[in-house]
Amino acid sequence: MIYKITYQESNIRNPKREETKSLYIEANTEIEARSLVETNTPFNIEFIQPLDGSHLEYEQKNAAFALTEFAK
Repeated sequence: MIYKITYQESNIRNPKREETKSLYIEANTEIEARSLVETNTPFNIEFIQPLDGSHLEYEQKNAAFALTEFAK
């Protein structure tokens, strides 16, 4: 399943809506997606949203859509 993860680049500063970014990741579960991001980045995760059906199609039309892969 593909998950959209919204995050702040720093987990030290207070979150600001204007600085929220997103990435897309493929994982089996939401827990696995969170673990991958927490292990490989210093990001402050705000929200993890599963994408499927028409919502996934909509996100794929966004120019910024690209699956993030972490080296194993």
